[in-house]
Amino acid sequence: MSTLITTNHNRDIVGLKYIYPVLSRRAGGLSIGINFNTNNACNWRCIYCQVPDLTLGTAPEIDFQLLEDELRFFLAIVLHGDFYQRFQVPEHQQAIKDIAISGNGEPTSVKAFAEAVELIGRVATEFGIFPTSNYVLITNGSLVHQPKVQAGLKVLKAYGGEVWFKFDSATDEGLALINNARQSCQSHLKNLLLASQCCPTKLQICLLDYDGNGLSEKEKLAFLTLLTRLKTESVNLQQVMLYTIARPSLQPEASRLAPLSIDVLNEFAEDIRRLGFAVSVSV
Repeated sequence: MSTLITTNHNRDIVGLKYIYPVLSRRAGGLSIGINFNTNNACNWRCIYCQVPDLTLGTAPEIDFQLLEDELRFFLAIVLHGDFYQRFQVPEHQQAIKDIAISGNGEPTSVKAFAEAVELIGRVATEFGIFPTSNYVLITNGSLVHQPKVQAGLKVLKAYGGEVWFKFDSATDEGLALINNARQSCQSHLKNLLLASQCCPTKLQICLLDYDGNGLSEKEKLAFLTLLTRLKTESVNLQQVMLYTIARPSLQPEASRLAPLSIDVLNEFAEDIRRLGFAVSVSV
């Protein structure tokens, strides 16, 4: 028998292709994950990524019938079956906090993104999951400039959903180092603005210790400058979510990474709050 814990996000724990449950630190309970990137392909390679055999690429075509069948099956066993008992979920966490489109790569790279967002929203609403629980897209934000992605974000908004937009560094050097991203900070910021115009958006920032350097003053200042600019331009960010690594990376840089302390995160959170943002901290 398996146990759901926050430090294990095994995509295969229930033996389904697209659906997987996790106990999420940031959601604060049971999160039903949706994995479009079943080929372990992503257009970024974050150095803290826990996806095995990660490859450069995009999500494959979706089998919509299988996605719907799996989602219906899984929601039924959570709501009416013995799921919580089988997976030893603590009683205080026995509630669906959200359905999160995330998985083993960048989910917005799937061709029929808007259609997939619509299907999940329709089925979850039919089961009474929405609007009580959250509908979340966890994205690196790199493809938001594409019309098909913006269409999907508008569908997400229609179901009361929100975007968790990854922004792990506010410098070009940091994006290249941490995310192996080809985007500049400026282009990434433009995509963040587009996302916030299409759907309620939260900023998620993964902070880590690389080679024992901690959180540098350069990065802190760059983030605070960027956030000040967002305030000046009246970008409606719902929240800034700070967190650090909690599970071992499966990337070559793994031995060079360490989590940041809660004290460092909290201190930085206070700096951000002083700019007028709501901030959450997860460790």
